Amino acid sequence: MSDFDKDSKGGRGGGKGAGDKAGGRRTFFRRRRVCKFCAEKIDYIGYKDVKLLAPFIPERGKIQPRRISGVCATHQRALQTAIKRARQIALVPYVTE
Repeated sequence: MSDFDKDSKGGRGGGKGAGDKAGGRRTFFRRRRVCKFCAEKIDYIGYKDVKLLAPFIPERGKIQPRRISGVCATHQRALQTAIKRARQIALVPYVTE
């Protein structure tokens, strides 16, 4: 057994830190995203409100998925229909050049 094997505890990071558990593994703590619409108590997502819809449409013009935007499932469905309606009357572009 080499000195490297004796010193390393296995895994990344090694050593004992605040995040260690009994097994010596560190757990990665990710903060849970809170839905913007639930936090601000917005019930209706209107298709005419382009300022509200804009952060959920990146430069390419696609609708951001839930895991990236952090919106809950019910509000994601309402957001999706609002964006599609806004696209139909040309308030929001389908794609950018």
